[in-house]
Amino acid sequence: MANSSSSTYFLLLTFPDTRQLQLLHFCLFLAIYLAAVLSNGLIITTIAWDHHLHTPMYFFLLNLALTDLGAISTTVPKSMANSLRDTRDISHAGCAAQVFLLFFFMSAEYFLLTTMSYDRYIAICRPLHYETLLGSRVCLHLAAAAWASGVLYALLHTANTFSLPLCQGNAVDQFFCEIPQILKLSCSTSYLRELWLLVVTACLSFVCFVLIVVSYVQIFRAVLRIPSQQGRHKAFATCLPHLAVVSLFFSTGFFAYLKPSSISSPSLDLGVSVLYSVVPPAVNPLIYSLRNQELKAALSQLITGCFQKQ
Repeated sequence: MANSSSSTYFLLLTFPDTRQLQLLHFCLFLAIYLAAVLSNGLIITTIAWDHHLHTPMYFFLLNLALTDLGAISTTVPKSMANSLRDTRDISHAGCAAQVFLLFFFMSAEYFLLTTMSYDRYIAICRPLHYETLLGSRVCLHLAAAAWASGVLYALLHTANTFSLPLCQGNAVDQFFCEIPQILKLSCSTSYLRELWLLVVTACLSFVCFVLIVVSYVQIFRAVLRIPSQQGRHKAFATCLPHLAVVSLFFSTGFFAYLKPSSISSPSLDLGVSVLYSVVPPAVNPLIYSLRNQELKAALSQLITGCFQKQ
């Protein structure tokens, strides 16, 4: 295999060689992608359309839907195109763009999830101070900080990864350009710089996770003191979906980037990457909408209004 430092393209993981299975992969990813685009698009449209949903919780949910749309659009369309065309290649610039955009959207999403836990903590544990602590200006600043942090982390990791000399060929054992797989192509110990950056990022992510857990410990203590069963149910309905999304996103992403090389295998790497890059954008809208009566009611009104206009 040619020296990938001088190569103008990378080779992504090939799916089964038979044409039927390639088309099956294309159809499966197309269904998941369309479901993610439709569901996240409906959430964004509904929140923007219904002024009753112009609250901090739904503002952050709108931003979360945007990150989900961006993340799944970074990886899945290229994989579908490769299966449809029976090819594996991706340009060097395209690979760098995938690394940057995926890390950007994932970092922004994680900071948004942390901010959303703070929003739920203030809403349930300090409701009298909610408008003061989470006014529109504060929400804008928090969202802007999440997006800006995503840009910073993405720039650091992309620049660091693609400054490494890659001497082990140009075949990436993944269906998209993933940093751990690119590091396997690097020469000798030159990858340690990026590896340490990943460890530092993981530590910061773990701090955010601890903050989320602490917030929810306080939230559940407050919820259990609510005398009304209906009040407890409403509080749990707004918190449990967020906690489920955090758990799925954190566990799969953490495992994908920091799992020991001794337990690494192509099938395991592929499964984990699908779990953190494809599944969350598709299931997040479902998790949030199933237990959120306000969102479901607003969505129903939006769809009804669209049909009436026709």
